[in-house]
Amino acid sequence: MKKKTTWGSISVAFAYACWGVLTIFWNLLGEVDSLYILAQRIIWSMVFMGIYMAVLHKWKEIAEVFKSRRELAICFVCGILITINWGVYIFAVNSGHVLDASLGYFLEPVLVGAIGMLVFRERLSKLEKITFVFSVAGLAYMIAATRTFPVLALLIAGSFAVYGAVKKTLKLTPHTSLFMETLCMTPFALLFAVYADAKGAGSIGILQGAQLLLLPACGIITSVPLLMFNRGVRQIPYYISGILMYINPTLQFLMGLFYFKEELDQNRLIAFVIIWIGVLFTVYDKLRLMRNKAEVSI
Repeated sequence: MKKKTTWGSISVAFAYACWGVLTIFWNLLGEVDSLYILAQRIIWSMVFMGIYMAVLHKWKEIAEVFKSRRELAICFVCGILITINWGVYIFAVNSGHVLDASLGYFLEPVLVGAIGMLVFRERLSKLEKITFVFSVAGLAYMIAATRTFPVLALLIAGSFAVYGAVKKTLKLTPHTSLFMETLCMTPFALLFAVYADAKGAGSIGILQGAQLLLLPACGIITSVPLLMFNRGVRQIPYYISGILMYINPTLQFLMGLFYFKEELDQNRLIAFVIIWIGVLFTVYDKLRLMRNKAEVSI
């Protein structure tokens, strides 16, 4: 059991680390229109997951989905939500707003907790409630001090939090749901990609030679971390995942600050610090739970 938990933790940490540094990959496509990149990401993710499902002989699972209008409808809604999340994130990276993307993923666990409490009647611990208060305070300070509304951050956080809540109602395996979500969005992605290329707004004339491989690579770098995450998260307790999830926004913040050299003014830094202080309460809560579990198992 301990070995299983260790490998599960490694898989989840790997997934979060990948998401944290993928800013570099999307920046390689910085000269291409963000909507076109999004379309390619959807198409190639569907292709990759289709191959994955074929290799594992999981076509029966897909056939069962088409027999349920409810499951199809939920997959379609999930497809829309993850498309919004992917699209806003790509736009944020390629328009010089990596720090905003980082802020979004710092806020996302808080929104997930709020949805869990309000919709699914889940209980938050006292320390998790403190994290929520600090996050709201940090966000309110940023809005008041900078007189700007962090639209990109909230779209990233909100779309992924709602996506998780809707996906929770699905009775599908993670790989089947991911394939179906991208499949539902693929017709729209294909139409846009063809239209963009015809109008000269695609990748023609921008990407050349080996650069063209970046487009199919979108499917691999999207699907592999998700598969690793879905595999690992089932092997570890929730509180471990609750700690590891902050790897992603932390790496994004460091990438935005030191790799992309984005400006971090004093007011935004103060807002981040307020949010980080709140995050520490949740991390402490999870570490304490981990320690208590370890003591019980001895």
